[in-house]
Amino acid sequence: MKRLVHSVAVCLSMSCMLAATPVPAAEAPFEPGLMRLAEIFGSLHFLRNLCGEDGSEWRNSMEKLLESENPDPERRARFIASFNRGYRSFGETYKSCTPSATAAINRYMKEGEALTRDIASRYGN
Repeated sequence: MKRLVHSVAVCLSMSCMLAATPVPAAEAPFEPGLMRLAEIFGSLHFLRNLCGEDGSEWRNSMEKLLESENPDPERRARFIASFNRGYRSFGETYKSCTPSATAAINRYMKEGEALTRDIASRYGN
């Protein structure tokens, strides 16, 4: 009997601990695409400025994405980390505009357009 009471007490305390553990929210199906888009914005921000575009069009695009998503602080940090990863990855590779950098710009422009269309058509209102 004493053993049964102890077992029940252990089970109850374990269930209370499990109930208090927050369950992570399920990631939306479009989340990886949005994070990739943020990374593309970072890459284009670096590359386009490297190749003569003087401005912040791609940083502004990132700001618009953040405004439209209105993410919580943790998700916002992931967006910013993706943007910075894209920016830094090319910053470590290119010091001047080369044909390879121009080709990367074209690839990322096409990928960004395709991602935007896909996300809007599949998940847009």
